[in-house]
Amino acid sequence: MRANRVVLWTGLLATLALAAHAAPKFKHIVIVDQENRTPDNIFGSNPNFERGVDIQNFGIDSKGHRIAFTPVALAGCYDISHSHKEFEAMLTQGADREQTKAKRDCHLPADPEFKYIDNSTGTVQPYFDIATTYGFANRMFQTNQGPSFPSHQFIFGGTSSPSTDSPLFASENVAIKGAAAGCIAPAGQTVKLIDGFGHEHHNPPIYPCFERPTLSDLLVKAGIGWRYYAPKPGSIWTAPDAIAHICMPSKVKGKLRCTGSQWTQHVVPRNPAQALTDVESCNLQAVSWVIPTAEESDHAGSNVGLGPAWVASIVNTIGRQATCRNGETYWNDTAILITWDDWGGWYDHVAPLAVDIRKRGGRPQWGDGYTYGFRVPLMVVSAYTQAGTVSNSPYDFGSMLYFIERNFGLGFIGPGTSIYSNYADYHAQDRGPLSDFFNLGNARPFVAIPTKMTAQDFIDAPPSDLPPDDD
Repeated sequence: MRANRVVLWTGLLATLALAAHAAPKFKHIVIVDQENRTPDNIFGSNPNFERGVDIQNFGIDSKGHRIAFTPVALAGCYDISHSHKEFEAMLTQGADREQTKAKRDCHLPADPEFKYIDNSTGTVQPYFDIATTYGFANRMFQTNQGPSFPSHQFIFGGTSSPSTDSPLFASENVAIKGAAAGCIAPAGQTVKLIDGFGHEHHNPPIYPCFERPTLSDLLVKAGIGWRYYAPKPGSIWTAPDAIAHICMPSKVKGKLRCTGSQWTQHVVPRNPAQALTDVESCNLQAVSWVIPTAEESDHAGSNVGLGPAWVASIVNTIGRQATCRNGETYWNDTAILITWDDWGGWYDHVAPLAVDIRKRGGRPQWGDGYTYGFRVPLMVVSAYTQAGTVSNSPYDFGSMLYFIERNFGLGFIGPGTSIYSNYADYHAQDRGPLSDFFNLGNARPFVAIPTKMTAQDFIDAPPSDLPPDDD
């Protein structure tokens, strides 16, 4: 893993890209957020699966040795630590410096970080098929340098800061594992804060309930519908429960519950598969976040191998949806953005994006100390995305938010009056709103993604209470 970061874009290239491609105005945008993988890890079983993709199935360890990847099951028995501390270890020392935890009776293989997912039985073939049938990004990076709780905050609101003008970011998962996160967390629950110099111990941890704007506030103000399909309240993957004005925590029968009107109207906890039934019943909102259950998440150590089929079922349900009473067909006006919340500790050969670090009176600017993280996959699906589209433009979670903002004419999430208050969407504007993936013209007919499971299989599955990532 290279320690030196490189800047991968310039303002000129971004301007040329915007001039060459113009994104159609979609009526619906769906963010599908899976868990804890890198492009090398998911696609390393066939690194040349498509012309132009940048996949590598070997890595370099801390001693400079070349380590050939070997296969591991998607539903494996071990999980690699992916805290901010482990991010720093992997970036500066090498992937083999990370910590790994395994289930009881799990045989931990040699070089556990240097793996690709075994596709000999077609487990991850739906991901290959989505990438080749539609669009694949070579340079998508998680915005933050840490695990799921802050990552989901960035995907929902462009930051993990506790308040609009705070110079700090929430940097880790919550301290009490197994207990709720967000505004319904128990009194002793905390989350670490990191400053612009990358220090996690200079500020005391805080209760994980924040007050700042998110993309949903722009949507509400504009009268645009949104929905967040989540595993359960209090999950570190359920980003809205950590925003005070959305959750509005209150005791119900002696237990803290989210009771806010935005929560009750727009958040669907415990049943991510409702996204499928909402599509089938012509009830898809303008913007949707679809978060999996642990079983369907791709998260090492907790998934059961259903993630690729789950994602394919979302794509297929939107693509096959019958014409609604108003004459709308979702396939013709919907963009699907499929990404992963963090790298999960797996090796990837591409160095993170660099932050433009310029000091003002010795103070860091926004993003210093905690952005950007390692590469994660991004696949884009729409009727305007040509088969075999491979983009080399640099993107991050802010790019998805900026794409939504541009599409609906919303403006930016946070004010631009402070070096700390510009959120990830604001910085993504220099790189363009995913324009590489769309060409105006007639809509392509839908091409289904083969999968062994149907949407109905997921709709009929009982609700899951399996806890998510606690690293």
